[in-house]
Amino acid sequence: MIREFSSSDVLFIVGAIRWTLILSAIAFVGGAIGGMLIALARTAQNTLLQRVAQAFIAVFQGTPLLMQLFLVYFGLTVAGLPIDPLMAAAVALTLHASAYLGEIWRGAIQSVPTGQSEAASALSLSYTHRMRYVVLPQALRVATAPTVGFLVQLIKGTSLASIIGFTELTRAGQIVNNATFQPFLVFGTVAALYFVLCWPLSLIARHMESRMRRAITR
Repeated sequence: MIREFSSSDVLFIVGAIRWTLILSAIAFVGGAIGGMLIALARTAQNTLLQRVAQAFIAVFQGTPLLMQLFLVYFGLTVAGLPIDPLMAAAVALTLHASAYLGEIWRGAIQSVPTGQSEAASALSLSYTHRMRYVVLPQALRVATAPTVGFLVQLIKGTSLASIIGFTELTRAGQIVNNATFQPFLVFGTVAALYFVLCWPLSLIARHMESRMRRAITR
């Protein structure tokens, strides 16, 4: 039976924001760890590590996020390893984020002038100390703005988790719409909430890019 869209529906949708944020946080932290490993492998002098990292990036940047979600959720279920929708979404989004953050951070590391690394080598610093004290602190400044920009994309990407039944913001909207059949009102509310989440981060990323551009042109 179709009913009216009410304040309780709004509260239900707003309450689902926490799952969007939890999933985004898990995927971003996991993606940050994976992305750093990918970036270090891509910039290492070991050819095998470079090729493994390239293959990983090619797979996860060359296939839709939706297919990755399906493969993790249904693939493990078919293999006799049933997985919770939250866990499946977290795994798929973490792998997806690792590939993109790895490339962002690889570019940032390679933007540091090679003379810096060579000077550190001349001071007999090990690879670990070179990266920790010389290269990564400088790369971090370059990578901050695109990393925040990617976080915005990741938050919006969590909406695809609704396909495998995880009740985040978009799925909550679908549930309410099925009961009220007022798609413009319901999904307009969902879109507004995504905007509230993402717009401030977009402004921060833009501000950081402007500061970085000014610092480079000085």
